[in-house]
Amino acid sequence: MWAYLAHLLEFLRQNWIYLVGFGGQLLFGVRITVQWLYSERAGRPVSPALYWQVSLAASFIVLVYGTLRRDPIIILGQILSYYIYVRNLQLKQRWTSIYKPARYALLILPLVFVLSAIYSVGNLVDDLYDNIHPTAPLFIVGAVGQLMLNLRFLYQWYYSEQRKVSILPLGFWAISLSASVLVLIYGLYRRDPVLIVSQGLGMVAYVRNIYFYWRMGLPVQQEK
Repeated sequence: MWAYLAHLLEFLRQNWIYLVGFGGQLLFGVRITVQWLYSERAGRPVSPALYWQVSLAASFIVLVYGTLRRDPIIILGQILSYYIYVRNLQLKQRWTSIYKPARYALLILPLVFVLSAIYSVGNLVDDLYDNIHPTAPLFIVGAVGQLMLNLRFLYQWYYSEQRKVSILPLGFWAISLSASVLVLIYGLYRRDPVLIVSQGLGMVAYVRNIYFYWRMGLPVQQEK
């Protein structure tokens, strides 16, 4: 038993970075589960405030993970989505309920963290180039997939701003599913268990939300 515990502790010591990543992806799993359960109860896709609150926390943790992994796909992918999560909380009228100093910290800390990682960890850009050669075809697949994951929130943001209410439209889920396939391929190439597990599970919820729209056969307007 003690030998097993020693091996477990050694494994955790050598792979603690993955624990950070899995922590963030666990929260992303929680957010999609929350959205899924709310949608099942309502019988239609919904956009609960809790979805965006958990998204914000998860995104920050994954930003930390991406920087520790020196992975530009993860870092650049999260920073844009992070601020769209903030905007959706504003549309939900939940942003101002956060303690004011905490709001400032939530807005500033991600940028400070990313910038400090880039400029203070000796020539990080060169390290990133050596770590993942940008001409590798599967790097491009991952970059396109992550770009699509970002664009889905730009699309969602535009769609919501037009209606002045936070909505997760059909196009959001279609883009999510397509992007998830590409990022999963990239994760397999990188042998990144965090990306593999998170994208694999996410695809299930994406398909379910698409099914809701297909079953109803019309656009779904959601409550604030």
